[in-house]
Amino acid sequence: MDIQRAQDIFASKDNIAVHLDGEPVWIERVDAANGMATVQVGSRPTDVQTVGVDRLEEQKR
Repeated sequence: MDIQRAQDIFASKDNIAVHLDGEPVWIERVDAANGMATVQVGSRPTDVQTVGVDRLEEQKR
């Protein structure tokens, strides 16, 4: 995924499925300057990771 798409998904009011290494994630923050995103993995609010947006995959319907 590119940084612009990550920002679009983060700003969207729609529920857009995103995965990291096959696991569903919620984008909590996008750091455009560094190409990074902070994501919550699955439904575990304590499992938060900061990863390169290039590792995120949007799940097409």
